[in-house]
Amino acid sequence: MTGETSLTRTRRASRACASLLAAGLAILLGTPAVAQDDGWVLDPTARVEIGAVSAQSATRDEQIIVDGDAFTFRGQIGLNLENDRTRLRLEADRIEVVRPGEGRRESNRDRLTAQLDQDIGKDWEIQLRGRVYDDLVTAESSDTDETQASVRVTYQPKRAHRFRLRGTWRDREYDNGSADATKGDGPRLDAEYRHRMGRYHYFSLGARTESIKSDDADRGYSRQSARVSYTRPLNRNLRVRPALEFINTEFDGRLTPDGARRKDQLIVPEVELLWWPDKWRVEAEAKYIFSDSNQPTRQREGYRLTLSVGYVF
Repeated sequence: MTGETSLTRTRRASRACASLLAAGLAILLGTPAVAQDDGWVLDPTARVEIGAVSAQSATRDEQIIVDGDAFTFRGQIGLNLENDRTRLRLEADRIEVVRPGEGRRESNRDRLTAQLDQDIGKDWEIQLRGRVYDDLVTAESSDTDETQASVRVTYQPKRAHRFRLRGTWRDREYDNGSADATKGDGPRLDAEYRHRMGRYHYFSLGARTESIKSDDADRGYSRQSARVSYTRPLNRNLRVRPALEFINTEFDGRLTPDGARRKDQLIVPEVELLWWPDKWRVEAEAKYIFSDSNQPTRQREGYRLTLSVGYVF
C-alpha cells in the first residue's frame, strides 16, 4: 500500500500472527503431547490470565499525584518441540490493559517469540532467541515496536549453582502520534547467579546494563540495574519471594530546567506470594517505589499492588 510505514506493517503482521495462533487455540488444547519415534516430543501449551493493578505515586510535596489502577487480560499460546538435548519453542502472547477512569485510554501489547535451547556437554547450555513486540511500554516511550535477538549462556557445574549471561540487541521504532515515527537501537547485557537450597528455595543476584541510541533527542538513554531476591517455599504449592532492586537511568536528550541531562534513580523493595496449585497460577505482589531525580517533578514515591490469576493448559 502506498505510504504505508514500517510501523503500520509491523503492527499488521504482529496482530495477524497473534490472531492466527489464537484461532488455533481450541485445536491445540485438545492435542496432548506427542512422542515421535526418533525421540522428539511435540507439546502444545496455552495460558490465560486476568489481573488487577492498584498503583499511586506522588511528588514529595504531594503537588502531583498519579493513580495507575488497571485491569489486565493475558492470553498465551505456544508450541514446544524437544528431545533430550534440544528444545525449540514458538510462542504468541497478548496483554490487554483496561484503565478505569475518565480520559484514560486502553492499551495492548503483542509479543511473538522463537527460541532454541541446546545442551552442550554436561554443564553448559546455550539459548538463541528472537522476539517481536508491538506496542511495548519502554523506559523512553509508551508506544514502542521492537525486534530483538539474544544469546544466553548457562553454566551449572552443580545443581546448587547456576550462572547465566545474556546479550541482547534491540531495534526500536516509536509511535510519536501525529509526528513521524522515530527509531532507536542498542545492546543489553544481563548477568545472573542463582543458588539453589532446595525445591523452590533460591537466592538470586542479577545485574543489567543497557543503552539505546537514537536521533530523537527524547529517546536515547543508558541504564544500570541490580536485583537481589530470595524465594522460600511455605508449603508444596505456596512460596514467598522478597526482593530489592536498584535502577539508575540517564537520558541523552531530556534536560532539567537548569540544562543538565535528566538522571533518575529508583529503589524498589517488594514481596511476592506465589500459589501454584496444580495448573492454577495465583500471584500477588506488593512494591514500594522510591524515585529520586534531578528533575523535581520526577522525585516521587508510591506503591504498586498486583494480583493475577492464571491457568496453564
